[in-house]
Amino acid sequence: MSDHGMMEKEEIFSKVLRAGRRTYFFDVRSTKAGDYYLTITESKKFTNDDGSFHYKKHKIYLYKEDFSEFNEILKEMTDYIIAEKGNEVISERHQKDFKKEDYNTTSDDIAEGGESISDSDSADKFTDINFEDI
Repeated sequence: MSDHGMMEKEEIFSKVLRAGRRTYFFDVRSTKAGDYYLTITESKKFTNDDGSFHYKKHKIYLYKEDFSEFNEILKEMTDYIIAEKGNEVISERHQKDFKKEDYNTTSDDIAEGGESISDSDSADKFTDINFEDI
């Protein structure tokens, strides 16, 4: 295995955040030059019709030269969301006592982010984004 392959597997520092069907991995890695960078991986579990499951992963590589601006924008965006909508999760699907059988909306009526799409919403308001294409 090449040195690059070995470094990719080396765990310098890692943290995991489990959030329902999603898990976020924060991993400090080393460049060939010995400097550090951060990878953030979102892993989302999907269940197939036959009961088996698979995971889709999306990864962001964040290098030190981008830390300051990234942190500023992340803080600005999260502060904006909290200021506009508060800390409480609005969607019923995200409530701790949510029971799927009590939820009358079918999976066809749910957008990828978990939001309901009502008949009054027009199709041009919903955009299907596939992050694997980025």
